Order: sequence, then C-alpha cells, then structure tokens
Amino acid sequence: MSTDAKFEDGGEIPLNLGAMDAADLQVISSLTQDAVFPASEMRWDKKAGRFALLLNRMRWEDEGVARHAPERVQSVLVFNTVQAVASQGVPKGDSDTVLSLLQIAFEQTDAPSGHILLTLAGDGAIRLSVEALDATLKDVTRPYTAPSKKRPSHPE
Repeated sequence: MSTDAKFEDGGEIPLNLGAMDAADLQVISSLTQDAVFPASEMRWDKKAGRFALLLNRMRWEDEGVARHAPERVQSVLVFNTVQAVASQGVPKGDSDTVLSLLQIAFEQTDAPSGHILLTLAGDGAIRLSVEALDATLKDVTRPYTAPSKKRPSHPE
C-alpha cells in the first residue's frame, strides 16, 4: 500500500507566504508556476474584496526531489482588496475545465493600486483590479506524488 509523502520526509514545512509588493509576488509566481486547478475552484467574494484559488501546485521548492518522484500539494492563493475581476479565454460556467497557471504579475497604476495579471496556458488570463497588493499562498494538504511523475518543462 502506498501512502502520501509528508513534509517531514523532506525536512520541509508547508508554505505560508504573503506578498505586499511586486518582488514578493514574483516569489509566489515562481512557486505557483504550472499549478493546475479546475475552473470551479475560483471564487470572488465581491463584498469582501477577496479572490481565491485552490491550486494543485508543483513543489518547486522541494529539496528531496532527488529521493522521490516530483510532488504537488494543494494550496490556497488569496488576493485581497480586489475591486474588479476580468478574464479572457476562461470558460465561464464550465467547472470541468482544468486551467494551468503560468505566471502572476503586478502592474501598478495609481500607487498603491494596480492590476494583478494571472497568465494561464492556452492564452487565458485573469486580471484583478486591486486597491493595493495583498496576497497569500498557503499549503493546505500534505504533498502527493504528481500524477505524471514528472516536473513540467517549458521549451526555451
């Protein structure tokens, strides 16, 4: 019988990171590159000004990858102070569609306001208009072996 890996097996702990500026967001972007999620796992709470995603992210930070197959972990990515959400190439109402996150970037407009751009594979994108950059990334499950048993790769 196989069991899921534990953070303790690799000597690592679950991530719980915050981003308050573009440099912080670059760190979160690199850790969520190639994360996959069903379209049904996106939520915008307009009243609270919060946009959240439940991601299955690749554990790029995994120092134990030489000892075991690549792992993913479920993580919650939350953006606060969201005033508006727009999307392109994201099917609305199709909860079976699986999306792949490639990059997250912040474009400042009128400091500290701006736009957070989530770039998706297949030319999809989500733009969040925010009062200020305030994001968190938190692992919420134990790591599990990536179904493909491979790390994603991108042609250069």
